[in-house]
Amino acid sequence: MATMSGMSDWPPARGAFMMDRQSDREKAMALIESPANKRIPRYRSGPRHGTEGHQIFIEDCPRRLRTMMNGVTIADSTRAKILFEDGHLPIYYFPMTDVRMDLLGKTTHTTHCPYKGDCSYWTIGVGERKAENAVWGYENPIPQSAAIKGHVAFYWNKVDHWFEEDEEIFIHPRDPYKRIDCVRSSRRVQVVVNGETVADTRRAVFLFETTLPTRYYIPKEDVKPGVLSPSDLQTGCPYKGFAKYFHVSVKGKRYDNLVWYYPETTTEALKIMGLLSFYNEKVDAILIDGAAEPKPLTPWS
Repeated sequence: MATMSGMSDWPPARGAFMMDRQSDREKAMALIESPANKRIPRYRSGPRHGTEGHQIFIEDCPRRLRTMMNGVTIADSTRAKILFEDGHLPIYYFPMTDVRMDLLGKTTHTTHCPYKGDCSYWTIGVGERKAENAVWGYENPIPQSAAIKGHVAFYWNKVDHWFEEDEEIFIHPRDPYKRIDCVRSSRRVQVVVNGETVADTRRAVFLFETTLPTRYYIPKEDVKPGVLSPSDLQTGCPYKGFAKYFHVSVKGKRYDNLVWYYPETTTEALKIMGLLSFYNEKVDAILIDGAAEPKPLTPWS
């Protein structure tokens, strides 16, 4: 996520979002964002292996990557690998020569992956701070995953900060095969909830995001007054920023967390800053120039 000048509250305090890395929501997101989308793999340049129903891709990552804990840089590399695996978010693997291994203590914890091999774990210790089993690596991976031999990976939330070049990034690694496009449109967008049109605009921004349904971001002024009430929910997206939510009340019925918006955004998503988006999956209908959009099937359906 780009660090943006002139935003005194950016980035938000750590823990300002409520999407735990082990949550069902993120696990479901992984299924969408992974190379399980078969339109993508033919463009990948690195080694690929697996079974017909499960694939792994390993590629060189040209970006300078850093992780920090307790004010100390634990890893700093321009030679990392990025591993894509069906059903999982991308993972950065750092060469051990670019990691402060003197701050890592190997533990007795082990796991096994049929696609990578036996996995070892290390605990990070920086001053009085410790992060148990925060680092893992395949010291003797199966031949198909040999590209990550001599590399280790970090649990995202067990270190304090992540950087790509000099920009801090959040939530999880950004997939270089994923993109967002924010496009202004004068097409009429209407949102219907509980039989009532609660939003009507010709000033929407359409957000096209790889593997996800189109989202329609609407000026708050074009939403019916009195239907929105603030929610405490906050979530994060590495491509757009940290989102806040509104409940929607129509005809005495409240629909929780039906609307979200980004009070601040990444540079790539500036066009949607402050605009409101309704879950396509949960409203009665979203009409584009009078025609109802098909309801998408997503983890939020």
